[in-house]
Formats: sequence, C-alpha cells, structure tokens
Amino acid sequence: MYTIHVKRVYDEPSHTDGKRVLVDRVWPRGISKERAKLTIWMKEVAPSAPLRVWFGHRPERFADFKARYLEELANEALQPSLAQLRDWAAADGITLLYAARDPHCNNAKVLQEYLESGFAPK
Repeated sequence: MYTIHVKRVYDEPSHTDGKRVLVDRVWPRGISKERAKLTIWMKEVAPSAPLRVWFGHRPERFADFKARYLEELANEALQPSLAQLRDWAAADGITLLYAARDPHCNNAKVLQEYLESGFAPK
C-alpha cells in the first residue's frame, strides 16, 4: 500500500507529508529552500524541458501532456528514482510537490497516478 499525497510547494508543510519531494524541473519562484522543507528535489522525474514548455499549463493540452509524460516515465534511466519514490511511499509516505497553479492538471498528479497504478517498478 502506497501513501502518496500531492500538494503545491507553496502550501504549508504538514506532519502527515512524509518525505517531501519536489518533482518540478525548475525551482519554484518566491520560495526559499528552507520554507519548502524538502526531503529531496527529484528533477529527473519531472517532465522534460521541451514537454514542459509545450504544455504551458494549458488545460486543453493536458490529455496529450499526460500521455507524453507517461512515455517519458517509462524510460529505463528513471526506474531507480521511481523505485525510490515507491519505496518511500510504501514505508513512510511521500508528498509530491509542484509549483503549478492548477491542482488537477499538473505533472505531480500524473506521477501520483503512475506510481499508484503499479506501472512503477516493483
């Protein structure tokens, strides 16, 4: 059983967050590393720069963005990082942190679904 939460990096940390993992490729504006209270910044599991720029947080592109991001997550080179997230989620729980304004159309939600669906390495 996995415990995976998703929230904006700008939201206050909580004692129920478990390991706090920033999953954006670019550091979020206006927040210090101290305030973010990260366990780790996993840039490597974020969408590629070209995909991120193409998406531009436009809701009408989210379905295509999700499909393309899932293809990126299947990359063999990401499997150790994804396995680490899965292990932390099973042990202490994790909170995937993102900076986007939309709580439904963002990469952290896609990554949460990916990890919970069993596509992550076992």
